[in-house]
Amino acid sequence: MCIFCKIINHEVPSQPIYEDEQVLVILDIKPVNPGHLLVLPKKHYANIEDAPVEELIAIMKVIKKMGKLLKDKLGILGYNVIENNDSIAGQEIAHLHFHIIPRYENDGLRPWPQSDYKDTELEDMAKKLRS
Repeated sequence: MCIFCKIINHEVPSQPIYEDEQVLVILDIKPVNPGHLLVLPKKHYANIEDAPVEELIAIMKVIKKMGKLLKDKLGILGYNVIENNDSIAGQEIAHLHFHIIPRYENDGLRPWPQSDYKDTELEDMAKKLRS
C-alpha cells in the first residue's frame, strides 16, 4: 500500500484541509510555498490515464474549490496546478495526485525553460501526433 493510501486510510497522520467521498486534500509536508496542497483521489490510480473520467471531473471540481480557498484565506493572486505523470516526469509516489502551489510576489519560482522547434520539427511533430 502506498503512502497516500495510508494517509487516506488514516494510518499515517496528515493535515487534511478538505474531504469528500472521492477526494482528500492535505497540506504537502514539503511545500514549494506555504499553503501547498495535495489533491488525492481516494481510490488508488497510478497515473492520470488509469483514472476514470468521472474521477478526474470530481478531482478538478475540488481543485477549483481549493484554488478559491487559497485565494480567499491566504490572499494570493494565483497558483499553479501540477500533476507529474510517471517517474520520468517527476512523479515520486505512484498514486495520482495534483499539487496546488500558491504563488507569492517574488517567490522565485519560474516555469520550466522553453525552446523553439528547428526547421520542420513543428510540422513533423504535428503530423506524427495526428497520424
